[in-house]
Amino acid sequence: MFERLSERLQLVFDKLRKKGKLTEEDVTGALREVRLALLEADVHYKVVKEFLEKVKERAVGQEVMRSLTPAQQVIKIVKEELISLMGGDTALNLKGNPAILMLIGLQGSGKTTTAAKLGLKFKREGYKPALLSLDARRPAAFEQLEKLAEKIGVICFKGSSDPFELFENVKKEASQKGFSPLIVDTAGTLHIERELMEELRKLKERIKPNEVLLVVDSMTGQDALNVAQGFEEAVGITGIILTKLDGDARGGAALSIKAVTGKPIKLIGVGEGLEALEPFYPDRIVSRILGMGDVLTLIEKTQRVIEEEEAKRLEQKLREDRFDFEDFRQYLRMLRKMGNLESLLKLIPGLPKVLKDEVKVDYNKIRRMEAIINSMTIEERRKPHIINASRKRRIARGSGTTIQEVNQLLRQFEMVRKLLREMKTMRRKKWFGVFQ
Repeated sequence: MFERLSERLQLVFDKLRKKGKLTEEDVTGALREVRLALLEADVHYKVVKEFLEKVKERAVGQEVMRSLTPAQQVIKIVKEELISLMGGDTALNLKGNPAILMLIGLQGSGKTTTAAKLGLKFKREGYKPALLSLDARRPAAFEQLEKLAEKIGVICFKGSSDPFELFENVKKEASQKGFSPLIVDTAGTLHIERELMEELRKLKERIKPNEVLLVVDSMTGQDALNVAQGFEEAVGITGIILTKLDGDARGGAALSIKAVTGKPIKLIGVGEGLEALEPFYPDRIVSRILGMGDVLTLIEKTQRVIEEEEAKRLEQKLREDRFDFEDFRQYLRMLRKMGNLESLLKLIPGLPKVLKDEVKVDYNKIRRMEAIINSMTIEERRKPHIINASRKRRIARGSGTTIQEVNQLLRQFEMVRKLLREMKTMRRKKWFGVFQ
């Protein structure tokens, strides 16, 4: 989402780094370019104005002008002010038996899918969540939520057509059976209307939720700010869930919405999959925007896929130089589990800038590689050196691939083994002080 903004800001800061000492004119010129970059990214003009006033006040002060590395000081100030712009209490209030999370928003913003994503998130964190649809406006709203609930293995309550009676019955049952949080999906329309706002306001008063979370589609740009402001004034919200943050929108909503509504972004949707919902960390987002990467998110995403025991087993095999096709297949499966590899690469500090062009991972190729390995015998997977011409022909036939593809996989496997051996040697040398 922030690629264009990130590129523009990095160009501005690269120019500053080339200057030894900064003058007030240098800082003013750089901030003018930052202003254009933010406006181009669809950040609200009032937010841009206030943001730059704060940055300039600090950037032309003594802390920058007397610094040995003034450019770095300016970048540090921009980073801190961006974090402040988007920051706030992102924690969810989960007190109560059950804790109640009420989702509101326009139709099409992704409310129902987000309810299921939240359910899966809490389930993985050890909670016992439950879903409830109080959307009487949209046909088959409950059926959609029920299907999603089945997919993630979470209960979805149903009952009376009277939303208040239904809620009271469900709340009582959830309390007795230990379900919490209770995630409530509500009605929406294509645009803000007085009748819906009044309906949601009454529902909020009746069910007394811990959180009223507004689900907003980040792809709608400036409209997202108007929607957020409308719901905050008419109903009152405690936080925002911004969906489709993996899309190609310019990012203005993410940067402006907290300043406009006074309410923080608490969660972000980063994909269509039900697992693609993440806590919102302003400092990590800002690091990505400024081209500094996001190592913490990368580590967390990796840890979800690679089990600790599996990691130890692979490490032991690497140490003993016993990495074979069984391990290589496991490695390929891990890659597929990690989902959007292109977005993961962008989290590595400096890598997006080095690569320049968009990196595309060919998932079909990964599947074909796995098919070739599956067509090998156990002995061939464990002793790749025995694979001769006749074995290659049999493997190619069994996997529906060509001999050339089998040869290519064998070469790639050897390259990986060689790289792993070199890394192992480098680690050993480092331990003995060669690089000290």
